Amino acid sequence: MNSHDHGQGSDKPEYTKILASFAANLRYEDLPAEVVARMKTSMLDSIGCCLYGVTLDWTQKVLNMVRAEGARPQVAVWGTDFRSSLANAVLVNSTAGHAFELDDIHKESILHAGSIATPIVLGYAQREGNANAKDVLTAMTAGYEIGTRVGNAATMDLFFRGFHPQGASGVFVAAAAAAKMLKLGQDETLHALGCSGSQAGGLMAAQEGAMVKRFHSGRAAQSGVYSAELAARGFTGIVDVLEASYGGYLTSYSGKPNLSRLLDGLGTVWETAKVGYKPHACVTSIHSALDAFAHILRENSIKADEISSVSVGVSQMTHTHCAWEYKAQGVTAAQMNLFYGVAVTALDGMAFVAQYDQSRIADPAIMDFIAKVQAYVDPEIDAMGPAFRHAARVSVTLKDGRTFKHEILNRRGSPENPLAHDEVVYKFRNVVGGVISKTAIDSYIRLTENLEDGDNLNELLILLSKPLSQQ
Repeated sequence: MNSHDHGQGSDKPEYTKILASFAANLRYEDLPAEVVARMKTSMLDSIGCCLYGVTLDWTQKVLNMVRAEGARPQVAVWGTDFRSSLANAVLVNSTAGHAFELDDIHKESILHAGSIATPIVLGYAQREGNANAKDVLTAMTAGYEIGTRVGNAATMDLFFRGFHPQGASGVFVAAAAAAKMLKLGQDETLHALGCSGSQAGGLMAAQEGAMVKRFHSGRAAQSGVYSAELAARGFTGIVDVLEASYGGYLTSYSGKPNLSRLLDGLGTVWETAKVGYKPHACVTSIHSALDAFAHILRENSIKADEISSVSVGVSQMTHTHCAWEYKAQGVTAAQMNLFYGVAVTALDGMAFVAQYDQSRIADPAIMDFIAKVQAYVDPEIDAMGPAFRHAARVSVTLKDGRTFKHEILNRRGSPENPLAHDEVVYKFRNVVGGVISKTAIDSYIRLTENLEDGDNLNELLILLSKPLSQQ
């Protein structure tokens, strides 16, 4: 096959078509109980990320742009008194969801599907007015399942090429979720996926200080909505967008795609059930390092001023992703940087919302401690393969010469070491505790946990549509 053969005459499976059929035909009754429970937990976690995220400067800038456009007021921008078109509302809400490195994470695909899918399915529920909770949960699952499988197939090579999976593979989360909420058939869903692949984007250089990293999530969500809306109107996309050998998504964005991961266990092995949650307000790749470091400090009653040096062994991916020189480039850079995370954990004992406030990013005490931290690629961790890309080995040497070591191979919040629902509830309370009332917090928890009951979906939409000051 030459480089411009579009796959005609090939005996390869029609991967995109099979996934479109799966999404279009997915029913609530097909979903295992653990998947439904995971979607409710993800909805709560994502709402918390969005409500806190809408208060941040970069989200406000996107909101102000959307306000200036004056689109038809159909769907709420959560936590505000403003409504816009569905596409514009999800642009803001999904930017907010990814605005502070708190959103859920699927390890293999490197996708935060919640900040994309949740605003879309609830946005459609509000716009259409006749959706029920089972529709919403099924559409969320379709988005998660399709998007994460695309990310799996792209492999880490997509990241190493410099693309941000949230903006790239994230469009498939969005298109599948939107198509399902529109009740599109198999052919229309295929075209929705085919349109979304042409809109994939997002560059990882954004991690070193740019606001645009948060915008990748919003644009992915908006692109998926546009793709589904166009498909519903008979607009066509690339029908083999995933597997096309020339100009297809996987061959263009990844030099080492693994197409078999698109369909492995489809309908029996649920990627959705592998979604995890973040206990720290920073990039997932450094969570094991922070937890291993905190364990050493806690178990040995060590204070920051007793430490002479810290050495952190990580995978090649984590080293590339997070072990670059920190120069107080901004909040985004702080959240993506291993050295900052270790330093703030040494000083504060945690790396949560307050530790990444703008007022802290150039704190002299943090900058001084960063000078004590070294990071290296641990060949043994790398040899364990992609499943252990978040693993870390930490060594702390004190000024008195003593050395302490600890390793964590499976990140807290990963499928192998999951956070329980109650721990996500605890996180939700702490994330939104400073922006909404305790009564509203309790309501969000109750409504998402019992989404299928009575009028809970509509009550949830009404609550989301209120300004934060009235919640």
